[in-house]
Amino acid sequence: MIVSTSDSNKQRLDIFLTRHPQIPSRSVARRLIDEGKVLVNGAVCKPSYRTSYGDQVEVYIPRARVVELEPQDIPLDIIYEDEDLLLVNKPAGMVVHPAPGNETGTLVNALLAHCQELSQIGGIKRPGIVHRLDKDTSGLLIVAKNDRAHMGLAEQMKLRTVRRVYWALVQGQVSLDQGKIEAPIGRHFLDRRKMAVRYAGGRNAITYYYVKERFCHFTRIDAQIITGRTHQIRVHLAFINHPIVGDTKYGGGVFNLGLQRQALHAAELEFTHPCTGKLLRFNAPLPEDLKGVMGILRGPRSKEEQGC
Repeated sequence: MIVSTSDSNKQRLDIFLTRHPQIPSRSVARRLIDEGKVLVNGAVCKPSYRTSYGDQVEVYIPRARVVELEPQDIPLDIIYEDEDLLLVNKPAGMVVHPAPGNETGTLVNALLAHCQELSQIGGIKRPGIVHRLDKDTSGLLIVAKNDRAHMGLAEQMKLRTVRRVYWALVQGQVSLDQGKIEAPIGRHFLDRRKMAVRYAGGRNAITYYYVKERFCHFTRIDAQIITGRTHQIRVHLAFINHPIVGDTKYGGGVFNLGLQRQALHAAELEFTHPCTGKLLRFNAPLPEDLKGVMGILRGPRSKEEQGC
């Protein structure tokens, strides 16, 4: 626990916290605030709270756990690889990096067995990881082998020049052929494990969608994200009342068509190679479970079985 008295007037709380050596960045500060581990004068506040002279700030920092990353000989579906980076087609069910409850069997464990060197910018628990996919989302993920590649890719993510398109199957009939969802996303008020659209305190988030195929009670879309917020596509589609099929966290688990995960797949990636400057485009084939669902929906008896 850290207790300090603010000597700064009108400074954002997340910025104020970074003055302490145990809180190295604003993202760490925001996470502690979102998890309710920061109290100002005994009350939970938002990261945007402006401190005043004499504010009593209490911070509860969980005791650090020592996690040693072990290389594991786990098969990887590598779409592309060179001396600077590689692209992996991640299967559903694989966690990207170790975390409490998932210490082994992650993509990072597999990468450590495959590569002798990985970028260290992401920290010791996330070597090479430039961006992430949820555990039960399959598809393309970029991995940086060195810091130069990592910084170049991170800059492209920041400038929003990386084109990321996701294959998705959602519940209900999406009325428009294409659309834009622009709604800020932040931590859910009640369930800290979830995200939600929050007009007060959320971060700007933009998703475009394009209808590709319609069925009686489902719609197949492509979703292109401009920003990269946690659970963005899942939250945005649930927000317009078309949750992703199989997504139990955000309301799409009622009619899951037999899927054991959300019907979301990172299908396309386009970016500039951070070291050569060459434009790269990649596609990841649809996994067998999603192919099976589409086969059911397109089958000769599908309309009758769906009650159309």
